[in-house]
Amino acid sequence: METPAGKKNSAAAKGGQFALLGTPRFGPFFWTQFAGAFNDNVFKNALIILIAFQVVSEEESIQLTNIAAGLFILPFFLFSAMAGQISDKFDKAMLIRRIKQAEILVMSCAFAAFYLQNIYFLLFLLFLMGAQSAFFSPVKYSIIPQHLEADELVGGNALISMGTFLSILLGTMCGGILIQHGNVLIGLTVFVIALLGWWVSCRIPPAPSLSQNLQLNLNPLTQTWKTIGYARRIHSVFLSVLGISWFWFLGSCYLTQIPMFTKVILKGNESVVTLLLTMFSVGIGAGSLLCERLSGKKVELGLVPLGSLGLSIFGIDLFLAYDTPAADVLFNIPQFLDTPGSIRVLADLVLIGIFGGFYIVPLNAFIQMRTESRYRARVIAANNILNALFMVLSTVMGILLLTLLKISITTFFLIVALGNIVVALYIYSVVPEFAMRFLIWILTHTMYRVHHGGLEQIPDEGPAVLVCNHVSFVDGLLIAGTCRRPVRFIMFEPIYRMPVLHFIFKTGKAVPIVSQRENPAVYEQAFDEIAKGLEAGDMFCIFPEGKITDNGEMNEFRPGIEKIIRRTPVPVIPMALRGLWGSFFSRRHGKAMSRISGRFRSKIQLVAGRPVQPEDVRAEKLRGTVLALRGDRK
Repeated sequence: METPAGKKNSAAAKGGQFALLGTPRFGPFFWTQFAGAFNDNVFKNALIILIAFQVVSEEESIQLTNIAAGLFILPFFLFSAMAGQISDKFDKAMLIRRIKQAEILVMSCAFAAFYLQNIYFLLFLLFLMGAQSAFFSPVKYSIIPQHLEADELVGGNALISMGTFLSILLGTMCGGILIQHGNVLIGLTVFVIALLGWWVSCRIPPAPSLSQNLQLNLNPLTQTWKTIGYARRIHSVFLSVLGISWFWFLGSCYLTQIPMFTKVILKGNESVVTLLLTMFSVGIGAGSLLCERLSGKKVELGLVPLGSLGLSIFGIDLFLAYDTPAADVLFNIPQFLDTPGSIRVLADLVLIGIFGGFYIVPLNAFIQMRTESRYRARVIAANNILNALFMVLSTVMGILLLTLLKISITTFFLIVALGNIVVALYIYSVVPEFAMRFLIWILTHTMYRVHHGGLEQIPDEGPAVLVCNHVSFVDGLLIAGTCRRPVRFIMFEPIYRMPVLHFIFKTGKAVPIVSQRENPAVYEQAFDEIAKGLEAGDMFCIFPEGKITDNGEMNEFRPGIEKIIRRTPVPVIPMALRGLWGSFFSRRHGKAMSRISGRFRSKIQLVAGRPVQPEDVRAEKLRGTVLALRGDRK
């Protein structure tokens, strides 16, 4: 983790994610981002409502609404490659202040445009706002890991996501309310907020460049392709970028059509538009904040499939939730709430938002964690390019289906939800790690309550071997679900081949092993694979007992761990599982998984001890350490 200017306040991590807001390394940046997103949405929602309710033709309103969405997104596609280079080359805090100064200039023009009520001038300014945001985004997401610790990344990203959508909520509400009280008030508001955002940005601590010698390429075509290449260097990162881009495709489909959905389908007025956008934003904020709690302050990819599942379920229900009433006038909020199905529509939008938060926060944190710091901003720029491409495609799709093919907006929402199922099935089949992490997350949050201690002893990077007692068939899953970094397991081959679990173990690159007497070739192949993985910096876990306990007591440790360390000297971290004996997957009642245990949602503990240096690794000594860590809780 890079060191920012000034001393890090480790108490922020201990005090929870909200404690970060009180630190100089995060608080000013958060409020700068908040002010910018708030201002964008005051402007955008006021403009969209102006188009939706003051343009006479319904067809022209739909066209201009989709054009407005495209104009805001287009700069991300045009300028993100350049923005990523600039973000990596220069101090990010300085860049933020320059970008906020540009926002002041754009918003001063917006004041004049709202006063003149010139929709086409406002559309041009919307394009300039998109350009300003395109330069801000790579700085925003690359400065977070430069100022935060690894265990603060999820919390920091959750706060930024929550703050962004809260500012969207407040900005949307203000834009919807202020446009009803005159255009001049809107123009004055966006100008003042731009000034406040710049003032707060002056308090962001320095974030020095990590690539000062980078040569800028100002050719947008060649640099765009090169920038996308940075994202493709790590396969899992690139697929996460694609997953984020698909999320923004979905989000753009919903947010762009909500004003016309309200007017045409729900028969609601401007205040109902604001209510619907509020519910959606509240859901995103709630889902983002829940991520840190559900993930245990680590990057948990298991939440991503859960998020995509919820997006589809409640997207389909939105199609089924409401029958358009026969009404000659548009409803206000109380009248809308009196119509059948209104509460269901609001609940669907909140839940779509919550599951969207589950989906997007882990992916953003994963990209920041897995990308090298020297070109992180360019990877985020590549993410923005693809996001923009997908969002422009959502605009084109909206124009094609709604304007040319004349389908209803609810049918459009149904197509999007069904498309999400197809995309999710494809991604999780190509990258089964997501599905594997989902299964692990389900296990560790349904059958057990997993608590842990001492996991800071596990190195964040570099080769290492974990050793642990072996109590049940799900020991590996519990360890994998608790550790912050990927773990490769060394396991008895018959367990490796078990149905369902085999898929998980294979996806996690587990190494099957048998005794040398039983199959010498498989035995030696396993040690070769372990040595190769350790040399590449992987972390392995082995259960030195060689089998699951039959009586709750620890068996003798076999000497295989000594052979591994002699061949590739690396630190060994002793660990112990507590509280699993007697559970469904243990052998307390004879054959495992043959008798339903009454200990549903039982408390399980995983504790880690100090690393043992290679020269001190002895099987029996390790057994004593693990036994001491386990204590009396089997």
